[in-house]
Amino acid sequence: MKVPGQNLVSAINDSLGIELKKDLSADQLIDILAEHINDLIDRNFNKLVNLLYRIDVNESKLRQMLNENSTDAGRVIAGLIVERQLQKIASRESFRNSDENGIDEKEKW
Repeated sequence: MKVPGQNLVSAINDSLGIELKKDLSADQLIDILAEHINDLIDRNFNKLVNLLYRIDVNESKLRQMLNENSTDAGRVIAGLIVERQLQKIASRESFRNSDENGIDEKEKW
């Protein structure tokens, strides 16, 4: 798998309050996140629920994927966190690009 962008790692670090290296491969990122999440499942489930809520992971998708993949919940949740963070990054980029595309100041909120 390719190397995730620094924006992704920074977003995950900020959201989870952890310090991941910027030069991780995507597989390493998922592995480390899965380990962290499994630890939260075992030791501080309420914190995990709060993090998922704050990150805005789709609850129905999470339930569905956990029902389908009962092998490693941490890995499933890690994948959903990465997916959601990538969506947020893409959304911010599209708004940033639309701002640069000549929107009249009077039309901006």
